[in-house]
Amino acid sequence: MNEGSKRGFRAYTAKHLDDLLRRGGLGDAERLRIRAVATVLPFRTNAYVVDQLIDWSAVPEDPIYRLVFPQEDMLPEADVTGLAGLLEAGAGNAEIQAAANRIRMRLNPHPAGQLDLNVPRVGREPVPGMQHKYPETVLFFPRQGQTCHAYCTYCFRWAQFIGEPDLKFASDDVDALVRYLKDHPEVTSVLFTGGDPMIMGEPVLRRYLEPLLDIEQLESIRIGTKSLAYWPQRFVSDPDSDDTLRLFASVVDAGKNLAFMAHFSHPRELDLPIVEAAVARITATGAVVRTQAPLIRSINDDPGTWSSMWRRQLTMGMIPYYMFVERDTGPQDYFAVPLARAYEIFRDAYASVSGLCRTVRGPSMSATPGKVCLDGVAEVAGQKVFVLHLIQARDPELVGRPFFARYDPDAVWLTDLRPAFADRFPFESFEPATVASRRLSA
Repeated sequence: MNEGSKRGFRAYTAKHLDDLLRRGGLGDAERLRIRAVATVLPFRTNAYVVDQLIDWSAVPEDPIYRLVFPQEDMLPEADVTGLAGLLEAGAGNAEIQAAANRIRMRLNPHPAGQLDLNVPRVGREPVPGMQHKYPETVLFFPRQGQTCHAYCTYCFRWAQFIGEPDLKFASDDVDALVRYLKDHPEVTSVLFTGGDPMIMGEPVLRRYLEPLLDIEQLESIRIGTKSLAYWPQRFVSDPDSDDTLRLFASVVDAGKNLAFMAHFSHPRELDLPIVEAAVARITATGAVVRTQAPLIRSINDDPGTWSSMWRRQLTMGMIPYYMFVERDTGPQDYFAVPLARAYEIFRDAYASVSGLCRTVRGPSMSATPGKVCLDGVAEVAGQKVFVLHLIQARDPELVGRPFFARYDPDAVWLTDLRPAFADRFPFESFEPATVASRRLSA
């Protein structure tokens, strides 16, 4: 019996897609076009999502369905038609994948300088499976954690899942991570990310976490995960759930802040009692659960959805943390909400919750210079502008400094904006090599 069957976990992949779509009553032509999109964008879900979270009577409008199942209009019509024609004609896998790869390369698979600016180096050699964008934080991509219990259709890390080694971050060299941290005393926080680190069993997770507990400079360990929404059994009924929670407690006992960065996209993901039980078990270890998600058109693009999520998360013992703007990758045009509307949604949701929920920040763009927060719309010197600041930045000198952009009702990302009252934004005079050179000095 394999580990998945012992857990009761059943994954569905692209080979199951047509049968699952029949469950939603979709016709032959529509199913074919959705399968065509799934040759480009990765598809994976599981029985918990399919049976417990999706309202199949409301498909295709159901938000959880849209969260995990590709839609035919996520890609340009001509691309979908071409791929559907190949599928219908019974083309070989090599021909289909070649066509899919040509489309993928137009979708900006690694946004925000992930490949050229974020990868740390020792001497001139890149360190595999790591990113070091901000001086105090290192991201580590454990090799065994580079898949998920289910994939979100808007995931900005979709390139991790398509089987192209050149597009994937991954490492199982824990010793290299430890050496890098010791050589860089400015790093006080490590974020394990993916994929989803909680796809790993406890023995593998322990192998990555335990070596960090003796690193004195390290103040916090973060785990980025969607598991509370897509497989809460991981912390309640899986065979290694108790061992996993004991591991969490050992991190806290070692004096490290363990931050569980939980990804919730819609209130329905919080509804089932098992989610509340999982959260309670995690927080009982001393770990802190912080919540975040992007604002996504057709899934959560209204204030009531967000205020409902934040209030429910608070009562369950979680801390609302971030509302993100959908990144400039993958099917961004399909999911993006204009920044002006994003600010209105955030403001209206924020205004309708208590102060304890107002720990949340946003709407925030994780862009090349850093995390850019849209603070509002104002009229300054007779000009309508966006007011912004950097919550986090490659150049720490820019953190917290307000700046202005010309108001543009159609802008959906930082690169759509133009500076107001200046020739350039503050970060446009910043040389990325400055921070990179600091990392080369060790």
